[in-house]
Amino acid sequence: MVLEKPRILIVEDEWIIANDIKDSLVEMGYRVSGIASSADEALAAAASEGPDLVLMDIVLKGDRDGIDAAREIHERFDIPVIYLTAYVNEYLVEKAKDSEHFGYLVKPFRERELDIAIRMALHKAAKR
Repeated sequence: MVLEKPRILIVEDEWIIANDIKDSLVEMGYRVSGIASSADEALAAAASEGPDLVLMDIVLKGDRDGIDAAREIHERFDIPVIYLTAYVNEYLVEKAKDSEHFGYLVKPFRERELDIAIRMALHKAAKR
């Protein structure tokens, strides 16, 4: 029996970074369900693609940030989210802490760190 590879939605407003993440995920054996660059695109993609996991940049272009999008994705679709961010300040950490996230990676990160975070999040989500 062949198990389906997990499908991951990337939410990142920097196209080069999003494609680097996509390439890394494919190399690690994951399937990328799509790339979104805003909170609204992320919600639409979560609804239409039904990914197993979302990698969410916290600082996005537009009116809403990734934390707001992650909360809504969790509430509406119960999809686990791992935050990715280059910004580490107390406000964002506190805001993220109160959301239902499954991990928090600071950019730049190594592929191995990303893979472990994904595997842990998927495992934790499966046990709910």
